[in-house]
Amino acid sequence: MTNDITTTPGTIVPKNSGLAIVSLICGILGVTFLPLLGSIVAVITAPMAKNEIRESGGELTGEEMAKVGQILGWVGIALSVIGFCCCFVIFIIPMLAAMGIIINENIYYYWMAPGLLGILF
Repeated sequence: MTNDITTTPGTIVPKNSGLAIVSLICGILGVTFLPLLGSIVAVITAPMAKNEIRESGGELTGEEMAKVGQILGWVGIALSVIGFCCCFVIFIIPMLAAMGIIINENIYYYWMAPGLLGILF
């Protein structure tokens, strides 16, 4: 038994929206290899894909792919923001403290010594 799709003349076989596919792929890339760039592209292309699908009159499908791409895009953006905040706390604040920009040396050495930054600076 074969799974041939038989169509009668005039039957429209829906295709997947290209923008929905782009949104899904970029959403996946946004949480893996292209953290911020892929997520932003996924969030932008998902509503465009949904509009394209609605306006196609049933010729295009893929609204679920666009929805998943949009969700993955927002998750990727949230993870990027959390990662940036962690890097700021872990690297930038101690570096500024070590240079004496945030707090003076006496307070810095009181709180950080005998940590690595206290030894280096």
